[in-house]
Amino acid sequence: MTKTPAARGQMTELKYGNTNTFLIGSLLIDTDYAGTMRAFCKALKAGGRKLSEIKFVLATHYHPDHMGLIGELAEHGVRPLLLDVQSAYVHASDHIFARELTPFVPVDESRSTVISFSESRAFLAELGISGEIIHTPSHSPDSVSVVMDDGNCYVGDLEPFEYIEAYGDDSQLKADWDRILSFKPRRIFSSHRPEIIIG
Repeated sequence: MTKTPAARGQMTELKYGNTNTFLIGSLLIDTDYAGTMRAFCKALKAGGRKLSEIKFVLATHYHPDHMGLIGELAEHGVRPLLLDVQSAYVHASDHIFARELTPFVPVDESRSTVISFSESRAFLAELGISGEIIHTPSHSPDSVSVVMDDGNCYVGDLEPFEYIEAYGDDSQLKADWDRILSFKPRRIFSSHRPEIIIG
């Protein structure tokens, strides 16, 4: 049976390591750790997708378990997508991979596309994706979330909103969730937790 290519905004969840990653049309959100490229390609095939379909890769933040394959993917023609607030953090994990002697390709900024949050909706629209990228820095200063008009929301390592009480009403976590919930999401996808359905 021949599998047809995914529609421009269709989401495929890829599970091949410790980090949930998502391919929305031609945009990949997050990768796993360095050294997982073979498993990533197997997951793509299992999901009926091809590496050649991926045009951009966005890390929700530049911790090792989210950006480990970005440099390697760039060597295959996938362009890293950076929000301007992330530029200073692109190499924050390089020393970790160097210390562990993990096969790793650092991100080459010359192969990256850098946009602002205010530009994100128009940029995604060019990919056939309806949504925007917002800053949710309670996990780390470079953390972002992708909120989609279809009700799906991709939050990386953002702590669950059930934790707000422990953090306090004046916390950055509450501010992040207030912003996300203003988009009236229906499904929350995170990197290390099961999907949450709202409402």
